Amino acid sequence: MDNSGVAAILSKMALLLEFKGENPFKAKAYERAARNIRGLGEDIGEMYRRDRLSEIPGVGGAIREKVREILDTGTFKAYERTAAEVPPGIFGILDIPGIGPKTAKLLYEKLDIRSVDGLLKAAIEHRIRRLSRMGPKQEEKILRSVQRYQSSGEPGRTPLATADPITEEIKEQLRAFPFIKKVIAAGSIRRRKETVKDIDLIALSDVPAKAMDGFLHLQKVTEVIEEGNTLSSVLYDNKIRVDLRIVPEESFGTLLQHFTGSKEHNIHLRKLALEKGYKLNEYGFTDIATNVIKRCAEEKQVYDHLGLEFPVPELREDRGEIEAGMQKRLPKLIEVEDIKGDLHVHSNWSDGEDSIEDLALSALERGYEYIAITDHSHSTAIAGGLSEKRLLEHTKAVSSIDEKFEGIRLLSGTECDIRPGGKLDYSDRVLQELDIVIAAVHAGLDQDRKTMTKRIVSALENEHVDILAHPTGRKFGKREAYDVDMEKVLQAALDNDKAIEINSSPSRLDLNDINAGMARKMGVWLAINTDTHRLDNFNNIRYGIDVARRAWIEPQDVVNTRHIKDFVSLFRIE
Repeated sequence: MDNSGVAAILSKMALLLEFKGENPFKAKAYERAARNIRGLGEDIGEMYRRDRLSEIPGVGGAIREKVREILDTGTFKAYERTAAEVPPGIFGILDIPGIGPKTAKLLYEKLDIRSVDGLLKAAIEHRIRRLSRMGPKQEEKILRSVQRYQSSGEPGRTPLATADPITEEIKEQLRAFPFIKKVIAAGSIRRRKETVKDIDLIALSDVPAKAMDGFLHLQKVTEVIEEGNTLSSVLYDNKIRVDLRIVPEESFGTLLQHFTGSKEHNIHLRKLALEKGYKLNEYGFTDIATNVIKRCAEEKQVYDHLGLEFPVPELREDRGEIEAGMQKRLPKLIEVEDIKGDLHVHSNWSDGEDSIEDLALSALERGYEYIAITDHSHSTAIAGGLSEKRLLEHTKAVSSIDEKFEGIRLLSGTECDIRPGGKLDYSDRVLQELDIVIAAVHAGLDQDRKTMTKRIVSALENEHVDILAHPTGRKFGKREAYDVDMEKVLQAALDNDKAIEINSSPSRLDLNDINAGMARKMGVWLAINTDTHRLDNFNNIRYGIDVARRAWIEPQDVVNTRHIKDFVSLFRIE
């Protein structure tokens, strides 16, 4: 336990005390001690070993004992007791910039908000503005803070595209063990969240000890965090924590369901079970009247027992899927196979690596009926953006190459910058020569909310624009979303018959699932594209599909699920 670890626990204690409304001086004492420990110029563990903790300013006798306990055990009893009295999701809410303990306490007491997802839902449903000390402006500020928190990937979380290949690599190794019968990923990675905290694996084995031993000795295991007969945890390749649970076959379905669903989804299921006379936990249904346990070897049996249509993992966030399951009206979600073409592709005319011919061949091999070659406009000079003269040459080249290919249509296009004032990089005279015009913001990202919104709406009002690309500009680990009123942007898209992109690039995933869901509810067209810059980027379409499925999107909501004949008719392409 280093200085920052000790300080983090003391800071959490201060927040919890303030959240609970306890003595403010006590909370300040914990925070002061945390601040001073963070600022120490030497290792607190070494100071403890030399009996020098009394030298730390602001760390009096009572807190000094807590520090000793932390250094000995990794925590302290008073903290654990206090934390147990607070819903676990409150910690996530307190991590959001601008939301302090007093606000979190108000939201919890008045609206029963216990998690970041619950907070987001309340803000979208305009329930926060009804509280005293709140109002529309404060609600909007909270909504933006939550969206930025989630778009930044949440501290301590790993992008899905980073965790995905690691998960598959581990599963492949485990499946090669003769003593592992089945292994499935659970948790947020199975729900296809854009970021994951860790990788949860559920496995069946007749010899758990050998299964665990094999897991703990995988080549890239760099640290064993926890070791047991049925649960072990490791740090894999110095990148991410991986938990493996060996479960009994008769309860495999219940355990898989439990460790897949979000906390809110599972709480809702347990309430539904109680209404039907059962207690539900990860091991099965216990009949309250007879105390008999019903175990479920298959996950679907859990939902069947509750009278629910089976929700795919991506939907299990308690965003209405349980009510829809009760009424047998869950959506038929979009699949990768539904995509008939990609409308955001870069060639070596700008910052792409491959020729137009190679891109066409690769798309044809995927079974696509069309792709749009949308190289950058001249404002994005760093990406080799095209002048108007070069763009017209590009258009002729696309048309010429298109004539050489059968079975796929090459569409001429551009990813055209929206300038800070709202004008497009190309004149209307040039844009009208193209099949597909994608508009995007690449510079001037620090504009205020009103200016940025007006800028994007202005572009959507241009008759030649077809699609708005990566609408919030976020990049995981590099920059947050810019400040924009997404509801107004979506309304402008609806009013002007434009499509909004779900950008499948693993560093973007923009729109996110919340905004994509809002677009769906409003009736806005969506386009799921890869923003391809090299051939293997076409494979990233699966991540855009993940976002879409979490947003309840069906094939008919997406423009590029249409066959070429219907697509060109929809976009009025000759």
